[in-house]
Amino acid sequence: MLTITVDDRAFRAQLERLYKGLGDLHRPMDSIGNALETNVRERFQTRTDPQGKAWAPWAASTLESYPFPGIPAAAKEGPGSGRLLDRYGTMLNLLSYRADETSVRIGFASEYAAYHEWGTETMPRRGMLFADPESGTLGAGDETTVLDILGIWLSDLTA
Repeated sequence: MLTITVDDRAFRAQLERLYKGLGDLHRPMDSIGNALETNVRERFQTRTDPQGKAWAPWAASTLESYPFPGIPAAAKEGPGSGRLLDRYGTMLNLLSYRADETSVRIGFASEYAAYHEWGTETMPRRGMLFADPESGTLGAGDETTVLDILGIWLSDLTA
């Protein structure tokens, strides 16, 4: 008869660290929020949605009334930023995220951002957050970002 004894103390200690680490996800959620906010800010530069599709250009009626930089505007806000979706620079300034122990929320503290994200009867959708806002799915690049961050975090927990 053969008896094999395995010393599993190191394995159990590793499992214990992993278990404790899974209790508070604030650190990876914060990293995810920061990365996704950066991705959304880059979309304003590239003028593309989360799937890489170009945003629809301005309608002719919008171009006629758009307050471009250096051109005084009749509106109280003054001259515009010249950026698609962010006429006065206020919407992009209202982009933020909030992370906690179990989740992260990212979005705009501006109700009109929803009109751009979903589109309207008279305005095409110009997505910033979702590949599909109806289902709440992320674009492939954002999904990869999230999975990479979680993979690194899990790897650090098990190291």
